[in-house]
Amino acid sequence: MDQDVIKKAGEIIAAKTGYIGGGMEGHATLALIDENGYPTASTLTIAKADGIRWLTFNTSLSRDSVKRIKRCDRASVCVNSSTYNITLVGKVEILTDAKTKKDMWFPVMKGQWSGPDDPEYCVLRFTTERYSLFVDYKEVKGTL
Repeated sequence: MDQDVIKKAGEIIAAKTGYIGGGMEGHATLALIDENGYPTASTLTIAKADGIRWLTFNTSLSRDSVKRIKRCDRASVCVNSSTYNITLVGKVEILTDAKTKKDMWFPVMKGQWSGPDDPEYCVLRFTTERYSLFVDYKEVKGTL
């Protein structure tokens, strides 16, 4: 049963990745620790994912979330609706290498950055260490 729920959670996340239909409907909440030690949540578009193992988000180096990650890389991601709740806990890293930026680039982002080589553009990669999933009325918790 656990593997079925994990697989379904991965499918839900996959359906929300990328800039769906040119828009940004595939949101997740990324929670980080702020400079005062309090949790702070932001809603970001999921760029790409590998099931529940990792998710990426596109953002700017000057954003507060990047500053928070530099201080503390512990994070949580939540993807939810009225019928499911996918909560992942792990670490997030800031990626600025050209290959990753190009791999995570979507043309719809052109208005926000000049292109994948824009020095302000970066990728956040969240890697799951543990999870709590409520999918199809089944609850599963564990570690990866």
